[in-house]
This record gives sequence, C-alpha cells and structure tokens, in this order.
Amino acid sequence: MRFRVERDVLAEAVGWAARTLPTRPPVPVLAGVRVDADTAGTLVLSSFDYEVSARVEVPAEVAEGGTALVSGRLLADISRSLPNRPVDVVAEGSKVTVTCGASRFALATMPVEEYPDLPPMPSVAGTVSGEALTSAVAQVTVAASRDETLPILTGVRMEIEDDRITLLATDRYRLALREMPWRSAAPGTSAVALVRARTLSDVAKALGGGGEVTVALSADGGTGLIGFEAGGRRTTSMLVDGDYPKVRSLFPAESPVWAVCHTAALVEAVRRVALVAERNTPVRMAFTDGQVRLDAGQGDDAQATEELEADLHGEDITIAFNPQFLLDGLQALTTDYVRMSFTLATKPAVLTGQSERDGDPDDTYRYLLMPVRMAG
Repeated sequence: MRFRVERDVLAEAVGWAARTLPTRPPVPVLAGVRVDADTAGTLVLSSFDYEVSARVEVPAEVAEGGTALVSGRLLADISRSLPNRPVDVVAEGSKVTVTCGASRFALATMPVEEYPDLPPMPSVAGTVSGEALTSAVAQVTVAASRDETLPILTGVRMEIEDDRITLLATDRYRLALREMPWRSAAPGTSAVALVRARTLSDVAKALGGGGEVTVALSADGGTGLIGFEAGGRRTTSMLVDGDYPKVRSLFPAESPVWAVCHTAALVEAVRRVALVAERNTPVRMAFTDGQVRLDAGQGDDAQATEELEADLHGEDITIAFNPQFLLDGLQALTTDYVRMSFTLATKPAVLTGQSERDGDPDDTYRYLLMPVRMAG
C-alpha cells in the first residue's frame, strides 16, 4: 500500500473515524482504524466497536492499493501534529510509515483479518437539513440523562411521522422536545428509534456542515441500527433497547400563568445570582406585574438578588429551579424572548421561545423543568 494525501484531509478523516474508538477495547484490534487505499484514487478509513461504526472516503493519490490496520488514536494524534504538507503513507511488512516533510513515523500494524466487518447501512428513511439537525440535537440532548445505570434515559427518542421528526429526551428532572420537518423517502413513513444521546450529538456536530444528512433505519424493532451519511462520511449505531417512558403527557394541557423575559438578559441574571447558590440549592424567581425578582442564598451564607423586566400574564407566582438546569433550557433557545408557562409553583414549568415580546410562542421547541421545593 502506498499513497499520498493532503495533511488536512488526512487529519479530518482520521479524526472522524477514530472519534468513537473505545478507551478500553475488549480485543486489541478494536482500537484500530482500518485504512483501505484504492488505485481508483480513493482512501477509505473506518472503525467499529460492535456498537458504533464510522466510515469516511476521501481523495488520494494511490500508487499501490492495499489495506492496513493501525492504532486509531495514535494515527489521529500524528495526523494533527504534522506540518501542512502532503503526507506519504507506505505499508511494508508489519509497519506503516507516515512521512510529511522532515517528519517520519513508523506505526506497527495489527492483523486486519481479525477486524470485524462493518455493518451495512440500513434502508434510507429520509433526509434532513444538516444545520437543522445540529440545532435540534443540541437543544434536546441537554436534557438526556448521563446516568449509565438508566441506559434508556441516556438516549434520545426519535419519532418519525411522514414529513416530521420529533426528538425527545429526559433525565426525570427536565424534558426537552423538538419538532422539525424532513423529507421522507416514502409517503406514510412511521418509525421510532432510541439513539444514544452522546452518539447523536457527535454525529450532528460532525455531519451538520455537510448539507443534507441521510438518515437510514432498520425496519425491525428491538436492537436495530440507525445510520447517518453526509459529505462522504457514514456512521451506524445500534439502537438502545427498551421502552421509553410516555413523557409527552407531562406537558400541561394549559398554563393559566406565563411570563415573557428577554432571553439573554435572563441568562446573565441567573448566572450572576447562581454564583452564591451552594451545591443543590435553587435560584428562586418571584414574578409580579412588570418584573421578576431572582434571589439565591439564605441565612448566614452569601446572598444575591436581582430584578429584571418581565411581562406577567395571570397571578403572581414564586417558583424555584436548579440554576444549571434552568440555564441549560434558556441557552437552548434561539429566540430573543423566552416564555415561561406555569400551572402551580409545585408543578413543572415550560420554556418556549418567542421572536417578539408580544408574539406567539414557538412550540417546535419545548423545555419542561421540574421546580425545586422551597423551604418553609
């Protein structure tokens, strides 16, 4: 195997293929990235850990075709550190030599015959704007659980109905829902998939700049596969097995009280007040006509108070939230104004965005947040 490739092209390709490599692989070959060079002028790099696969195809000047398996993390580190010049890669015997300018590295190869075959892409379900996917996934994954003892809640539920996708995530303390349009491959498409939030986030960030993203989904339920492809990059992931809780019913049918605030101003105010909030203590929000008063800290501890303009509709209400969870929801909004809707101080609040102070809320993104019980 012998080929030449541009340094930036190689670094990006290896970084994509190596991003999901396990830190403690069950077998040594799973720490490798497979390199396939074709004399037609293409270079394919791939990785697979039996759950997530990645494959990327880039152009290269291939003088001699071949296949090699080398340490993925080492190749990624080397590729990023090389000078900005063409990279020559040669496989001879049990070594792969990487030469770039005056830099030269020799990497040991692993037995490529022991490397598992990548799973094939499932059937194409449809396509979605990469930019929209990146935004939607970022808004929803903030609410996914990071507790691996509850694997179902570490996933994002994708609900596909005709020309619409709905993403849902919850960690039992908050719930995020985002709806967005997409182009279904066949009319009447209806499917549900539970995808690991971490995997979905990585994919959205990496593929979002590639224009349209193709989504592929296995027809069978259970431990099926989901695949994403854009810009010569492809990845598959096993779906999380299990029944996701019926969380849609948590959104209240109606909210008699709501307040509208400038989003950026509220974010800054919450950040400042939260500086004195000890671990696991809330920020309290007292809504009255024309303003909201934020305060944190109590007793002999440090205290902070700030008042902010707010348009209140309905009766006065005082409610408390985990400051980080509140900030996560506010920062996920992309609008100038936020509407906070309430039923009772002891019931969840719902955050939605508004482009104008007196406008209608944009219900395509909703962030439900459980309040914290206030002392006394």
